[in-house]
Amino acid sequence: MLVGFGIVGQSFAKLLLASCPELYGRYGIKPRLVACVDNQGGAFCESGLNLQRLLEVKRSKGTVGAYFKVDSNAKTNILQMIENVDSEILVDVTTTNLEHGEPATSHIIAGMRSGKHIITVNKGPLALAFPSLIELANYNNVMLRFSGTVGGGTPILDFAKRCLKGDRIISFMGILNGTTNYILSKMEDGLTFENALCDAKQKGYAEAVPSLDIEGYDAAAKLVIMANWITGMKVTMKDVKRSGIGGIRCSDILKAQKKGHAIKLIATCDHNHLNVEPTEISKRDPIYVNGTLNAVTFFSEHSGQQTIIGHGAGGMETASAIIRDLIEIKETAFR
Repeated sequence: MLVGFGIVGQSFAKLLLASCPELYGRYGIKPRLVACVDNQGGAFCESGLNLQRLLEVKRSKGTVGAYFKVDSNAKTNILQMIENVDSEILVDVTTTNLEHGEPATSHIIAGMRSGKHIITVNKGPLALAFPSLIELANYNNVMLRFSGTVGGGTPILDFAKRCLKGDRIISFMGILNGTTNYILSKMEDGLTFENALCDAKQKGYAEAVPSLDIEGYDAAAKLVIMANWITGMKVTMKDVKRSGIGGIRCSDILKAQKKGHAIKLIATCDHNHLNVEPTEISKRDPIYVNGTLNAVTFFSEHSGQQTIIGHGAGGMETASAIIRDLIEIKETAFR
């Protein structure tokens, strides 16, 4: 079951269409989407919805609620649908809300209580209630996976959890927000903060109201998810010391450049302290990346320093993370 059919949800449907033969050939997975809901309606078919038709209906009618009835105005009760639909996995790709985590938190809880494994790319519930959601997943004997919440298609969480298995990650630091990194990169090129932000909006990297990015909330949410999942901390957004990039001026950028440094919005987890703040780093530092790239360096007890770099956002990139989680659930829960 898929809840949310915006850019990420539609990208996921397109990726399923394109990768079905490979998923079956390599992993023995033949996904069947039995229900899809957006903010105006829903569609359900026990034998599976036609993904191409679903995309066409969304494009032409604006809602998947028109899948069966073109003029249907019936309001879909999403929580009731989640509880009643017979599906093994619930995928939530609704819009993030970092104030209260809704409606995604309720979707996830309803899914768990009805025995569904959960895949989400929504940072809100995890940033605000990670420990309790993991506890609820364990209580209901279901899996909760969320690799698309940090790094989009770049497997930052999987890298730390799997590739460094057997070692202990002592600390990590990195650039977790592509919007602020793009703005600061443009300021290095000589633009003012205001002009760089305007450019980011024009290119679609920044929202019309970009406060979640500019003020560091998005990076803080990702830091919380990483700290809980990677180091075993039990923290939420209130445990992060946070400041954004709104106060950075061209003079600050030039001062750093004279020392061979750059200013980046850096998220740090070190000795159980969580910080998000503009920080001067050397241009020789592995996490010095420009544009919308993300980069994280992990400091581990035995293998030393490891850095992973990649694009942190984008519909298709995030959809690829959902596929990654889908494969993991299939290999773990259904073997």
